[in-house]
Amino acid sequence: MPAIPESTKHSIRLRLLTHAEQHWPQLANLEVTYRGPFAYLTGILGNGDRIRLCRLRYGGSAHSLGFAIYSATHEGYQQTTLRTGFTAGSPQDALDTACTIHLANTDQ
Repeated sequence: MPAIPESTKHSIRLRLLTHAEQHWPQLANLEVTYRGPFAYLTGILGNGDRIRLCRLRYGGSAHSLGFAIYSATHEGYQQTTLRTGFTAGSPQDALDTACTIHLANTDQ
């Protein structure tokens, strides 16, 4: 699998930060880290708690990335479908799916 190009990393990060700010007030910040073909999203709550959200898999396009949700039960990432019903989609679709699952019981 190809590593994510620097320009794509910047684009993904900007799109995610903008979307999180507009749609997920529970998040004080969003951390995006990269390793090879993967982008890892960690949400930071207002109280400083960190929540692993999901992993995106780059396959050559910044507009359609593979998706795996973080499972605390399994202590790892599990491939699953997005809220759209697809297994790949935009970074924003991935963030919405992960936040819907992981932030369901947090206060705004």
